[in-house]
Amino acid sequence: MENFNLPLMSDNISRDDINAVVDFLQQDPIPRLTNGPKVKEFESRWSEWVGMEYSVMVNSGTAANELTMLALNYISGTGEIIVPPLTWVSDVNSVLFAGHTPVFVDINLKNLSFDIEKLKAAITDKTKAIFLTHVLGLNGVTDELIQLCEEKNILLIEDVCESHGATFKGQKCGSMGYASNFSFYFAHHMSTIEGGIVCTNDPLFYQICRALRSHGMVREMTDVNFKNKIIEENPTLNPDFIFLGPAHNFRSSEINAVIGLNQLPKLDNNNKVRTKNFDHFIKKLDSEKYITDLNTEGQCNYAFIAILKEASFEKRDLVEKTLLKNKIEFRRGLSGGGNQLRQPYFKKKNIDFTKYPNTEHVSDFSWYIGNYPTLEIEKIDHLINILNNI
Repeated sequence: MENFNLPLMSDNISRDDINAVVDFLQQDPIPRLTNGPKVKEFESRWSEWVGMEYSVMVNSGTAANELTMLALNYISGTGEIIVPPLTWVSDVNSVLFAGHTPVFVDINLKNLSFDIEKLKAAITDKTKAIFLTHVLGLNGVTDELIQLCEEKNILLIEDVCESHGATFKGQKCGSMGYASNFSFYFAHHMSTIEGGIVCTNDPLFYQICRALRSHGMVREMTDVNFKNKIIEENPTLNPDFIFLGPAHNFRSSEINAVIGLNQLPKLDNNNKVRTKNFDHFIKKLDSEKYITDLNTEGQCNYAFIAILKEASFEKRDLVEKTLLKNKIEFRRGLSGGGNQLRQPYFKKKNIDFTKYPNTEHVSDFSWYIGNYPTLEIEKIDHLINILNNI
């Protein structure tokens, strides 16, 4: 195909989105630009879309992860948080920053979520939560996982940063856990340039997140009784400046919310195209060379996933050389570039990598490639032919 070029993402911020921002800024008088009514409106619309009672918009998916882990301290205290090694770096760092202990459990090669038997074995009386990552649009929830959390009284936290619109039995991912985190980074299903959101059905968790989003300021809480209780416990302090605990400034801006409000109505239709594209890709990919029997039920993927069956570095290098030659942008290792335990912040620890064979395989022998609504089917077929003929 002449002049073939396949970037990781294209046209995720449209002229229509920019026009919405221009219209907003041209108001007279100049509208409030920091966290305000547009953020509140977007939070309400997002809650309705995902199917959760409360949402707290923040300035990134990383902030959403960190806010969730910080808020958990007020709900259940610090403890062990089970995380997959195949995830984004902020999932692990948020656990560390909040003072929890990460416990790593290997993935399976069907939905790239936890190996359920290894997950069961990792649970102790110190386990506070299971921090699930829905990898690249694949649903990571199972009946067995939900039942396990209920039986063990363990909180399920969903990282849905890569999986807006993915479902389990028709229910949106991000609406099944105690809390869920989304990212609106440029390359994801929808974008506010940078941005993220925390969702929950727990009113107490919601109030804590509101405070911790803004330096821990109690005045940010909307529950008058809860807020007044803290004020009464601190009679010598100015009620406008009572800080619940160590926190950050994770606030978003009105401009980010305006883009989000303009993008959200288009999300479902765009996701239908992405889902169709991925189904087409995975069905035509050579099953002799690549793992194609992924559990794609409920998938909503903004990227094509290619995982070599054979652990061959020679073939891996040939795949990458071929992709580069054909101007196909890719990322090796899927979410977060592969096994987080290889990274410098954990490399110094004594790690037995044989405990994570599936994550290790994915780290070395997999890639994701861009899938977006404007991508023509002819380009997808050309990509498939290139991969199958390597």
